[in-house]
Amino acid sequence: MRSVVLDTETTGMPVTDGHRVIEIGCVELMGRRLTGRHFHVYLQPDRESDEGAIGVHGITNEFLVGKPRFAEVADEFFEFIKGAQLIIHNAAFDIGFLNNEFALIGQTNRTDLTQHCTILDTLMMARARHPGQRNSLDALCKRYGVDNSGRELHGALLDSEILADVYLTMTGGQTSLSLAGNASDGNGSGEGSGQQATQIRRLAADRQPGRIIRASESDMAEHAARLEAIAKSAGAPSLWTQLLEAKSQTVQ
Repeated sequence: MRSVVLDTETTGMPVTDGHRVIEIGCVELMGRRLTGRHFHVYLQPDRESDEGAIGVHGITNEFLVGKPRFAEVADEFFEFIKGAQLIIHNAAFDIGFLNNEFALIGQTNRTDLTQHCTILDTLMMARARHPGQRNSLDALCKRYGVDNSGRELHGALLDSEILADVYLTMTGGQTSLSLAGNASDGNGSGEGSGQQATQIRRLAADRQPGRIIRASESDMAEHAARLEAIAKSAGAPSLWTQLLEAKSQTVQ
């Protein structure tokens, strides 16, 4: 399962007032592990940012002079996210702005990203799990013990990295997997190489075979109900359901 954790910064809000995207930050997850691949760009919006927005993200109008326009990076960005599950905090905001950017450059086949990606909104997930509580990204960091000490201002790439940690903690607690003999994380960075897997213990050759217990119809019904409850809570199919669907498509 390939996921892309995504965040944007804008000149202000709402998009219907002509506000534009000025920063896009994405990090890639494969099988609940950060791969090290990311997409990050600052954009020239051809308009000034509101003072209130600058106060949030700290990206000044002067800083954006000479930066590429969205049309120059649209294809590369689309190829990075195409077919992935997009994990976004308050997805309606970011997706609305990105759809608008594609519309402004005439790429009408990309003006609805839900046709090319699945969307998981961590804000909706958090509200379902913690009703009546604050569910901003900062609040979730505090609740789940995710370090955001380097976050004095909002920034799309930093926020996407923090959101990836929050999402992984919210949905299971395991943020990485290190196997015995692995010296790196697969991209040459060596991340996780200091973690040791549990020592392998081999089973005796003369051991008795274990019993095979088949799931009953009631077991299967309870399993299906549990998967349905997970999907309703998370706002997306469970990883188990997604793996079964992917396996079914591969067989076909």
